[in-house]
Amino acid sequence: MSADVKTISGLCRSVLKLKDARLPPEYYYCSLPLCAIDAVFSIGVKYEGVRNAVRRYAEAFGLDIYRPTEAYPERGDQQSVEDFLRKADALGIAFLAESVFKNRQRTSTRNGILKAEAVYRFCQVLRRHGVNVFQDLQPALSNPALEEAVREIPGQRSGISFIYFCMLAGEEQGIKPDRMVIRFLEQALGRTVKIGEVQQLLTAVSETLRAEYPHLTPRLLDYEIWSYTRSQGKKR
Repeated sequence: MSADVKTISGLCRSVLKLKDARLPPEYYYCSLPLCAIDAVFSIGVKYEGVRNAVRRYAEAFGLDIYRPTEAYPERGDQQSVEDFLRKADALGIAFLAESVFKNRQRTSTRNGILKAEAVYRFCQVLRRHGVNVFQDLQPALSNPALEEAVREIPGQRSGISFIYFCMLAGEEQGIKPDRMVIRFLEQALGRTVKIGEVQQLLTAVSETLRAEYPHLTPRLLDYEIWSYTRSQGKKR
């Protein structure tokens, strides 16, 4: 075990409630478009605003937000990517942003596009690669062109939204290297942590801790770290 992994594992044991760790409802959305909305809108903002965007979209079209179990719904019981795109085409991006999401945030302050448009383009990429419902995603992930196409969307170059989308859709090995997770790792190690290190570090930490917490996955560890760091910030 590397010294870094040992140090991070020790901090996780001391401050995280790993025995009772559970993923929140948003990891069990009823459809892929909701995962795309969450993944795109979540970058660089407080999560309450993301929940509002997801809720407003679901309410506008009479959709359930969360599924009752970890199992994916039957294909016919999900809102498909195709259905989302059909609705967006009928309404227009501007209406989607202003009257459905009620959110005109952009993917970046410089040369960014509306996050509503980024979700639309994200879903267009999914459709082009044959991803329409949850059951289609895992086979498509073997083709690196899927992620590459998402990264070409303005504001998605880092790939963080794509990683998080996959996590929301059920990918257990994923890590979202956002500022909360990086802050935790930097506090543990006392040094700068690069985005490219996060996946490897937390995968190794998860493997180390699994002997004590058999249900722990990289995705669950990522969430527990994010949640803890966010709660510490609120106490200041």
